[in-house]
Amino acid sequence: MNILKYVIAVAILSVIVIIHEFGHFIVARLSGVKVIEFSVGIGPRILKFRDKRGTLFSLKPFLFGGSCRMKGYEDEQYVGKEGEEGEEGEGAADANSYDEEVSASNEGSFASAPLAKRIAIVLAGPFANFVLAFVLSVILLGIIGYDPAVIYSVDEGSVAEAAGLESGDKILRINGSNIVFYGDYSIFTMEYGGGEWVVEYERDGEKYETVFTPEYIENVYQIGVMLNAEEPSVNSVSEDSAAEEGGICAGDLILSINGTEVENTSQVISLTRESGGNELTIVVVRDGEEVTCKVTPRSVEANYYETGISMANVRVKLSPLKTVGYAFAQTGYWIKAVFKSFKLLFTGKVSFNALSGPVGIVSVMGEVIDESRSDGALYVFLNILNFTIMLTANLGVMNLLPIPAIDGGRLVFLVLEAIRRKPIPREKEGMVNFVAMILLMILMVVVLFNDIRKLFL
Repeated sequence: MNILKYVIAVAILSVIVIIHEFGHFIVARLSGVKVIEFSVGIGPRILKFRDKRGTLFSLKPFLFGGSCRMKGYEDEQYVGKEGEEGEEGEGAADANSYDEEVSASNEGSFASAPLAKRIAIVLAGPFANFVLAFVLSVILLGIIGYDPAVIYSVDEGSVAEAAGLESGDKILRINGSNIVFYGDYSIFTMEYGGGEWVVEYERDGEKYETVFTPEYIENVYQIGVMLNAEEPSVNSVSEDSAAEEGGICAGDLILSINGTEVENTSQVISLTRESGGNELTIVVVRDGEEVTCKVTPRSVEANYYETGISMANVRVKLSPLKTVGYAFAQTGYWIKAVFKSFKLLFTGKVSFNALSGPVGIVSVMGEVIDESRSDGALYVFLNILNFTIMLTANLGVMNLLPIPAIDGGRLVFLVLEAIRRKPIPREKEGMVNFVAMILLMILMVVVLFNDIRKLFL
């Protein structure tokens, strides 16, 4: 299973990239732009055939992504006949030649297509990723429902209690921001930088509104563990931490703390913070057996805002019609989450170490598969599904960023063309793309190094 989980992770990442390229392919075909080659995988071609429209479909041995090459998209009108596709062997000497039939005119070229069609082709890749996110969201929500921001408990003496919030209340809006999913609440709290909360919530079918100001905390008690967002299980234990000294191990599922049953991560955090530094008796499940650990939390500098609210890990089943509606909302949530993450990154609320490339993504997905195995195949499937939704939405947004050398950069040049009523000179566009590609390669190397470093932490 150790190797299989990484094979599954690579396959999923590849499917996401191929769907992106297929979006470009379909709209290019519909727009009359000639597709030179549509390939699955990277490396030398091992299988290939050409359809009636002259498009070469190829399969390559390293099934990691794919590509859609269009005539005139990157000044690559080369198609090549059989034996001339740049492979070793017969025809290799002519690998850099242009196919006479294709390059004889601009007919079917991306560059000669109407502006609206070129914009549609560029947008089609990211749009395909969003469609995939929507379809997978329908499947996920249809099976397990959605996760509203329902309050599990309110700490005694907290600002939330003083404001009248109670266990079971469902938060609908905070300061005008819609809170549809628990994730919306989580992102709001991460972005929050002070000031009052105007909270709209639902209780027993009735809607209410209350106002309170979260308390700023400079120090907090922690035991030194990284917890799973979905359940109170331990993803990792910090070296020389209170948890390590008390015998807590990665993979432990926390059952209770000082006799209080634990059902979600928020409860673990709250009970630890309320400990006052006194020893905690933590019961965990490890390898199918209950283990009791004695852990004394330590005070650390925290700098965060406390509301006293612990959220419940609940799922609400939906009708088929509502499932479709909430699937749209969930797709929108993940798109919004990517932009919010960039904001948190640039404001320093999220570390640069949180960035991951393909290596990091495959590693994290492997961990997701490992953590779900004990719950059965269905939970492995559901967690993979959720992770895939996040990844495909992420790829769609990333490709829309106004960065030269990717779809978003191409879109910027097309918008400038629309404004100027004439295209940007190709040599200038090429120079910008070249410089941007160099910078992107540097960033990719940095992210790759970061991914590899985290593997050995």
